[in-house]
Amino acid sequence: MPLSRFLPPGLTGTLTVVLMSSCITMWFIIMLPFILLRLVPVYRVQRFASACCVKIATWWVGSNKKLYALMHGQQGSVEIRGQFKPDSSYLVLSNHTAWADIVVLFDVLHGHSPFGRFFLKQELIWVPIVGVVCWAMDFPFMKRHSREKLARNPELANQDLETTRKACEVYKEAPVTVINFLEGSRFSEAKRIKKKSLYRNLLNPKFGGLSATLNAMGEQFAGLVNVTIVYQPVKGNLTWSWLCGKQPNMKVVVEIVDIPADMVAGNFSSDPTFKQNFKVWVNEVWRDKDTLIDVMKTEINTSQCNSM
Repeated sequence: MPLSRFLPPGLTGTLTVVLMSSCITMWFIIMLPFILLRLVPVYRVQRFASACCVKIATWWVGSNKKLYALMHGQQGSVEIRGQFKPDSSYLVLSNHTAWADIVVLFDVLHGHSPFGRFFLKQELIWVPIVGVVCWAMDFPFMKRHSREKLARNPELANQDLETTRKACEVYKEAPVTVINFLEGSRFSEAKRIKKKSLYRNLLNPKFGGLSATLNAMGEQFAGLVNVTIVYQPVKGNLTWSWLCGKQPNMKVVVEIVDIPADMVAGNFSSDPTFKQNFKVWVNEVWRDKDTLIDVMKTEINTSQCNSM
């Protein structure tokens, strides 16, 4: 019986945060010697240290999974369409609605695919514990530039693509799950309108980084893992509602599909034909996801009505 059944939501959320913080601190202390070893300027030593950090991080995700079960029980439902292959690399595409998406993704993928890495804003490297841990495990840190700055210096647009390529070269050495939030930002209705999104439930996808990832290691991926996360509507913050155990009807759909062979190799920046075909493919994936979100929202609303 989850503790959320006996505690008020606010206390459940606070206790969940305290336990998660204690958990990550404990595993950070265990990981610290390998983080320091990662500083040794010898490539093989760095690779060994990074692999150890990833193993410890996998244990951390497993302990978080037990923590969530203790605090919340099973929040919502997870449907996996397809079959994961053992010891294989995967590319994950997910919609992005709340900060909770990150812990939900790690929780859902744990035990199915290798430990996930995703692209972070450069500023996050300075976040205590999290920044240095992500650096030690070869998370790519991306510099974000304004449109005005890019207009003045177009070469800056290539920096993130180069960071992507370098990260993917490292990832070729062992199975990995590369997580990509194609929207580049958390969805909100205000952002959807401001950015003139073509979709009802999503922001327009970004193409360059995804193409660079596929170009660098597309043949290594056993498939594309298309994850769709939909929370039940709440007043206030979605992440806080999840921490409080107030998402009994949320839904996660995981679809494992093949990556089209002609999307793996191609020069997105200099080949107009490939660029157009790539955009068509990604937009098709995004249209299907947009429709699926509509269906999932309807199912959640029905579940809420039935539980009243």
